[in-house]
Amino acid sequence: MKRTGGALRILLVAVIVLLAGCAGAVPGDPTPAESGSNTDSTAETANGTVAVHYINVGQSVSTLVVGPEGETMLVDTGHYDDDGEHVLRYLRRHDVTRIDHLVTSHNDADHIGGNAAVIDYFETEVDGIGAIYDPGIAASTQTYDEYLDAVEEHDVTLYETREGDAIQFGEVDVDVLGPPEPYLENEGRNENSIVLRLAHGETSFLLTGDAEDDQEAYLIDAYGAELESTVLKAGHHGSASSSSEPFLDAVQPRAVVVSSAYDSQYGHPHEEVLQRLSDRSIPTYWTATHGDTVLVSDGSGVSVQTQRDAPTDPLALREGDPVAPGTSGGVVERARLGGGAEDGGETDETDETDDADDADDADEENETGSTEPSAAVEVAAINADAEGDDRENLNDEYVVFENAGDEPIDLSGWTVEDEAARSYEFPEGFTLGAGATVTLRTGSGADTDAELYWGSGSPVWNNDGDTVILSTPDGERVLEVSYE
Repeated sequence: MKRTGGALRILLVAVIVLLAGCAGAVPGDPTPAESGSNTDSTAETANGTVAVHYINVGQSVSTLVVGPEGETMLVDTGHYDDDGEHVLRYLRRHDVTRIDHLVTSHNDADHIGGNAAVIDYFETEVDGIGAIYDPGIAASTQTYDEYLDAVEEHDVTLYETREGDAIQFGEVDVDVLGPPEPYLENEGRNENSIVLRLAHGETSFLLTGDAEDDQEAYLIDAYGAELESTVLKAGHHGSASSSSEPFLDAVQPRAVVVSSAYDSQYGHPHEEVLQRLSDRSIPTYWTATHGDTVLVSDGSGVSVQTQRDAPTDPLALREGDPVAPGTSGGVVERARLGGGAEDGGETDETDETDDADDADDADEENETGSTEPSAAVEVAAINADAEGDDRENLNDEYVVFENAGDEPIDLSGWTVEDEAARSYEFPEGFTLGAGATVTLRTGSGADTDAELYWGSGSPVWNNDGDTVILSTPDGERVLEVSYE
């Protein structure tokens, strides 16, 4: 990899990259064209959920991906002006104790601002970083030097990552579509961003870093219709130099996420981009007004969850109130993309945050005296802080559910989720009797009528606050209980 700095750094980083295999992240894996990630067969084998967290980091970007088995990928780490603190706070709040894959889309300081801090924290205080992926184009900044110093100090494996590589991420297909060989645009960093396409069943996510018109044109020529994705992160924070009309037509996203500051000094997102999105009626989520935005795929559809309810009409984005980076609070489902939408995949807006409507519904139920049996399910107790070391005593972390009604409830296929979209599914045939309780423990054990086991290898419920979400098999949210 091309590096700046003293001779010692060049030597040590070169050795790291050479040992890691600088020709590609995982040599021998299929290219996107060979893997056929758009085929229907993947939908049949998709298991569990994939959560893509677009963290609100102001005029910057950071994206956390959590796979079905708890695998983690962090793409970029925010701006240098907060030294990664927003990202680290978010990761701690969601009990992320290991980063399996740290991806540097490109080495601009507003994308690697927290790299050094994240590497140092995970390598010294928790369970480490599996590997780092970097497009290999240096930057002459102190932030970049600190990033390389942290790599060297902690001896973290570093891959130079290019088009055709693949990152192993459990059952989720992760294809690297850029940068190509040779580099584009005289090695301009934006135009040689690492571009990732993640596919889970019938759903997919396209992360383009700060790719601009040249790299978008390359991607269209190289992949064409294979770029089609359920969700697109707008390139370059919503700059007019990205998200071109031909690119949007190739990707055909059902939703777009923009990560930039509410009062961006660069005017992001630019009006030209918002007009292009509006012309295509693409719902748009802006971290500046929606806050942290989490999209959860079950392989057939995507649940869109945000901290704040704000306009999604691209031309009305700025009518939403600003949400400061680092604002605490969970996310609530606002819409669903595909996976049961009657019109074959358009966005269905939900009303789950309309407190007035909820109150009216409750009054109506009380007047008629007729409630669904599922409404009788309650959270009777939450023990998030296990005795001793949480990681060593997982079965002392639990949630107790109670059937407060007069009829048994079949919970087969119902799901329990936390704010980070980690999900547990009740086993087939499990029924909670009238007046009965069941304790869902985080660790492993033999299920009984009174105790069930999540089977997680790490804590699920945050000690300092989280939300217990219970949903029916068709995705209807039955209850949502938060604690602090």
